[in-house]
Amino acid sequence: QVQLVESGGGLVQAGGSLRLSCAASGRTFSSLSVGWFRQAPGKERRFVASISWSDGYIYYDDSVKGRFTIARDNAKNTVYLQMDGLKPDDTAIYYCAADSSPRGIPYSADYWGQGTQVTVSS
Repeated sequence: QVQLVESGGGLVQAGGSLRLSCAASGRTFSSLSVGWFRQAPGKERRFVASISWSDGYIYYDDSVKGRFTIARDNAKNTVYLQMDGLKPDDTAIYYCAADSSPRGIPYSADYWGQGTQVTVSS
């Protein structure tokens, strides 16, 4: 089992920045993929970014390329999502997710965090 705890959400002005954190615990992470999804009210949940714990392979959705950066801190068992150049369309609940295979995210997810709200005002 893997437990995921998210933090860092909040309200920010358009053009601002925010960093989300996802702290993982429960088992070893060498074979995991970890990533972020988001869901706006009335819309489908969409993939944002992922990283493989084993080799650091990174994959972004086109909607956030050049603005968001995913990174890991192995010592803290934590994955970060640095969000720059935020837009009102980025407003959503952001969920951390993990899959038991190193290339699982975004195609599958075995574990989910509780979600953290990000609101971007114009």
